[in-house]
Amino acid sequence: MAPKRPEGAGAFPIPVESPAPKPPDPSELYAALDLGTNSCRMLVAQPKGSQFHVVDSFSKSVQLGAGLEKSGRLSRSSMARTIQALRICQQKLKRHKVKHMRLVTTEACRRAKNSREFIRQVRRETGLQLDIIKPEEEARLAVISCAPLVSTKTEQLLVVDIGGGSTELVWIDLSSVPPRERPRAIMRLHAGFHPPESPFPAAKVVDWISVPLGVATLRDQFSDVEDDAARFALMSWFFEENLSEFAPYKDEQEREGFQIIGTSGTVTTVAASHLGLKRYDRTKVDGLRMTSDQIDRVIRGYLDLGAAGRRADPRIGMDRQALIMSGSAILQALMRCWPTDRLSVADRGLREGLLYAQMSANGVLEDGPF
Repeated sequence: MAPKRPEGAGAFPIPVESPAPKPPDPSELYAALDLGTNSCRMLVAQPKGSQFHVVDSFSKSVQLGAGLEKSGRLSRSSMARTIQALRICQQKLKRHKVKHMRLVTTEACRRAKNSREFIRQVRRETGLQLDIIKPEEEARLAVISCAPLVSTKTEQLLVVDIGGGSTELVWIDLSSVPPRERPRAIMRLHAGFHPPESPFPAAKVVDWISVPLGVATLRDQFSDVEDDAARFALMSWFFEENLSEFAPYKDEQEREGFQIIGTSGTVTTVAASHLGLKRYDRTKVDGLRMTSDQIDRVIRGYLDLGAAGRRADPRIGMDRQALIMSGSAILQALMRCWPTDRLSVADRGLREGLLYAQMSANGVLEDGPF
């Protein structure tokens, strides 16, 4: 007699469906838009623990400040390019139903005579309200975006944000903050460089400066110098001259416990070149520490390539090739001025700072009161 077949034997297994990922709750979404002299960039993100998770992003070179150095005005073509990019941002914000947002613009709009007209035109054509932020807020937002990269061994910190139209430098004394608290003390600066009395250990801002020279404005100052190497040397010297009013520039600093964090497209491009990346990879670049010798080697390589070689280099790219030497001149001047042979690379900046500041103010980040 054949054995009794067990019930259900040979039947198809019931498929177990994994639930579709839930779209993020719009009430939890935050957006940050940074319209700079050269680029328009936006992030849409959701708070996640003490950090955030990026849901959507946008980045485009719009060259809003093209010709500003000579005319003092934003040109019609640069405004049209920028508004086209902002329409895409507006569509993304609408699609995600973002309620919390901060949309800012920086040096080009601070300097242009017709920036108010431009902001009105943006509002009329896209519905977006841009805020022109002051240099101090721009510097502060760059600093707090870099908080996760601050070493617990750091006692003196210099954060440098090389932008298109200006470069912000902030010097912070962390020596009175317990080592484990140092990154968090940086984050608390979202309330201001000189926040009110607090029970928490405070990071002390020794000095900060906004130099009205970024990769686009510095390049424009020396566009009439034909020789590549001579132009580079002049740009580096000229930038260093503009640091003379920055207090820590004059003082002798200890090498031990000193950290420079650089945030900008220039710094991340130099890092990608140093690593020999065929395709840019943020996970390999953000947080990388480079020595001054490694930085010098990359910059010498850029000079050896010449303009045509830089245009063809995939790590530099068409958008950045015209600006990489002015950015490198700024970077080399900074490494020459201070007593460190290391630079921490930050693939983060104003947008991340805007997100952290909004989320911190709303108390939606975990891991302690910021």
